[in-house]
Amino acid sequence: MDKKKVNKKSIAELIIVILLIFSAAYVLFVGVSVGMYDIGKVENTIKYGLDLTGGVNVVLEATGTDGQAVTSDEIDSTISTIRERIDSIGVSEPTITKQGDNRIRVSIPSVTDQEEALSLIGKTAQLEFVGPDDTVILTGNDVVDSKGVMQTDSSGVEKPVVTLKFSEEGTKLFADATQKYLGQVIYIKLDDQIISQPTVNVAITNGEAVIEGQASLDEAGNLASLIRGGALPVTLEPVEVRTIGPTLGQDSLTDTYFACIVGVIAVFAFMLLAYRGFGFLADLALTIYIVLLLLIMTSLNVTLTLPGIAGLILTVGMAVDANVLIFERIKDESRLGKSLLTAIDNGFKRAMSTIIDSNATVLIAGFVLFFMGSGSVQGFAVTLILGTLVSMFTAIVITKHLIKILVKTGLINNNAFYGL
Repeated sequence: MDKKKVNKKSIAELIIVILLIFSAAYVLFVGVSVGMYDIGKVENTIKYGLDLTGGVNVVLEATGTDGQAVTSDEIDSTISTIRERIDSIGVSEPTITKQGDNRIRVSIPSVTDQEEALSLIGKTAQLEFVGPDDTVILTGNDVVDSKGVMQTDSSGVEKPVVTLKFSEEGTKLFADATQKYLGQVIYIKLDDQIISQPTVNVAITNGEAVIEGQASLDEAGNLASLIRGGALPVTLEPVEVRTIGPTLGQDSLTDTYFACIVGVIAVFAFMLLAYRGFGFLADLALTIYIVLLLLIMTSLNVTLTLPGIAGLILTVGMAVDANVLIFERIKDESRLGKSLLTAIDNGFKRAMSTIIDSNATVLIAGFVLFFMGSGSVQGFAVTLILGTLVSMFTAIVITKHLIKILVKTGLINNNAFYGL
């Protein structure tokens, strides 16, 4: 080796790049603590789907009132109401999709009480205040806010209650009713069942009321959530209920992690054996690809599911597919007697159109799956699209930059090292 050709600046650049790559990977997968801050460990920040964390998956069939057919607008309104209800109990990333003309699929990950959540989803929650003469005073549509709180009664005992705040029109209706029925009972009904029957002791004109008789604060909170969510425009009947326990989800997650590690190691080994020095640089670029993709998924709050992980593993293979095409083109150029740097430039140029065409077809398929599919199919499509875009960047831009840095160092000028 001619020492005069050694480029110390390129050597320093290569060392810094390698250190940055391994440092980023370490922080992402292991995590570090800096003072009172914990940085990294992507598995603690990424969101997991129903099939990995457990939860409930239910298919609901909608029927209209008075035997009328359910309209598309009613289904859309029902989906919005269900989403608002689920959000109100603090469940993140529910999947709510329409199936056919009259069915709705709801998948709720990470719930602690599946039956309670299922009950919350399907209740019609038609709230009515009814006078002793069966006159409907107002409905849940006149309620603008509702909360479950602990309140101390006149005897000093703290009890869970549901607070109600009426709209301007509801305030007027309730004030007139409490004046009219002074000393009598007003029935508060939820889905035609009496949940409270307070006696009117004084006219209430401030637009606020309280529902008593709740067994716990959780029960009061759920009732308040139903009232805030409003009444469903249709009646829902569960036709399929599937519960996934956290143990099954954890087992799936463990097995999936193992499969990912084996797959990535196999790809790393193949590239090293087949392309030697170029393969090592491709492995570095692949490490960057994995780090970038996981960071992007975390920042976009992408929910990771088993099909989504399958999409990730698939794109890992696709990421090195581009490198295989490039390296084979470089070999062809090198056999024509061209210098190493010239062969590298020509190899990338000649492989570019093939790489773009192959990835474009994958992206088309991914977008079709995303817009035409639902649930886990969309999860697979998201990871496939993101993975394809990031893999194109790392295979074309990052790999080329790493190869040129290594060649310019002048440390290794033997073509055999590069698999040529």
